[in-house]
Amino acid sequence: MRRQKVDFEPIVPGHIGMYVCGPTTYAPAHIGHAYSAIAFDTIRRSLEFLGWSVKYVRNVTDIDDKIIKRANETGVDPFEMSAGFARDYNRDMAAFGVRPPDIEPKVTGHISEIITLISRLIAAGKAYSVHRSAPPSGGAAVGEQVSAGGGDVYYEVDTFPAYGKLSGMTLDQLREGARVEVDDRKRSAPDFALWKSAKPGEPSWDSPWGKGRPGWHIECSAMTIAHLGTTFDLHAGGKDLIFPHHENEIAQSQGADGEGTFAHYWLHNGFLNFEGIKMSKSLGNVFDCEQITAAVGGEALRFFCVSHHYRSPVDFEVEQVADGVRFHSLEAADRRLAYFYETLRRIDDFIGTSDGGTVAAGEVNPGADLPAKARDALADDFNTPQVVAEMGFAAATANKLLDNAGGMEKNRRRRVIANIGRGLRSVGEAIGVLAATPAVYLAARRARLVAAKHIDVAGVETRIADRKAARAAKDFARADALRGELTAMGVELLDTPAGTDWRVIEARAGSD
Repeated sequence: MRRQKVDFEPIVPGHIGMYVCGPTTYAPAHIGHAYSAIAFDTIRRSLEFLGWSVKYVRNVTDIDDKIIKRANETGVDPFEMSAGFARDYNRDMAAFGVRPPDIEPKVTGHISEIITLISRLIAAGKAYSVHRSAPPSGGAAVGEQVSAGGGDVYYEVDTFPAYGKLSGMTLDQLREGARVEVDDRKRSAPDFALWKSAKPGEPSWDSPWGKGRPGWHIECSAMTIAHLGTTFDLHAGGKDLIFPHHENEIAQSQGADGEGTFAHYWLHNGFLNFEGIKMSKSLGNVFDCEQITAAVGGEALRFFCVSHHYRSPVDFEVEQVADGVRFHSLEAADRRLAYFYETLRRIDDFIGTSDGGTVAAGEVNPGADLPAKARDALADDFNTPQVVAEMGFAAATANKLLDNAGGMEKNRRRRVIANIGRGLRSVGEAIGVLAATPAVYLAARRARLVAAKHIDVAGVETRIADRKAARAAKDFARADALRGELTAMGVELLDTPAGTDWRVIEARAGSD
């Protein structure tokens, strides 16, 4: 609202009410949806890491023009279709480490609250009803009850002088060509629908204005009141929702409950772009969530997202190749994430079954300040790229100590390395990464790479066994020859204290 960073002061000390605009369930979720969900899940986690408890509400729009249109095109029941896409959305988001909301309200479960709020706006002189068959110059008087044949209700934007304060739009600009519905019964072009009269074959509910259904914007105002009260802390969504959706929410909610109510702070995530162009279904440049998880796994997308600031536009690098699509940006993120998991695996192998012990007070401890640095970064408008950079420094420190003690006493070295491992996991939880067991994660990643590169796993295992036998017989020439064959197959050997493991050789960019 103020277009600047400001100090955050929750309404109730220690507790935060947060509302996020969720999906409209008429099609499969794509990675643009995932970027927004990951951004605000990360903010939720960060707030908890900083010491607050968070009541997290994310809605589902399960009745809407797009849903009705898609249902009519496919010949399915709109409610069944919407429920199916909602389940798929939650499944897809779980693959990206997005935690379920504390409350997931649906529009169809809040019709009575919506009708009550619209009635209050009419009574306050902020909205008016019109009959579907009214002449072009006619509009029902404020508060008029129309017949059961069906009526529409509009918010009268001219009655809310603060309209445009979030988006920066003015009423004159809106009248010159705003993105609003055309209806010559409206008192002014910017007026927007609160209730839409039923059309034949559409889902509808009884109301004082006849059978119909809610407009898009009124749903969120009603659901925030129901679950967070008339005033709450944080409202979040994509930048494309600033106008008209969030602007209209403010007008509705403050029109009913007065200035100073509704959201105290607004957060909007940037767009995920494809070659500089915003991803959108209408442009046909979107990739659904299953494509991403099949290519690089869900956590790689999350790591890619948190490596960028939530407000920044992010360019997504993709290449069409003969056998499909290469997600170059995600492949780089996948390699970087694997580096962190490999570091944790090395730490776990080094520490063994003990916890490694804690570092004594006053003892120099490289990497010990990772949680504190992460808290500072997250407290500065959720600066997750800085957190990732600090994690990289800590991981590099751990790997150096694992490679070379550098004169450090053995038990102290164990304590320092163990402490870095705990810090990486703790800070990783704050941004939603590094929660898996390293061996499990790395095995699943290797399986994806093996499938993509068509590596003969049985042939690899046979050569590893032959190499082990050759080394035992001190036939090092044969062992080296087998290593060369494995390299030619695209396999790198990893000789560890626990035995020989292997990984797929990857082309690495210089920035990795």
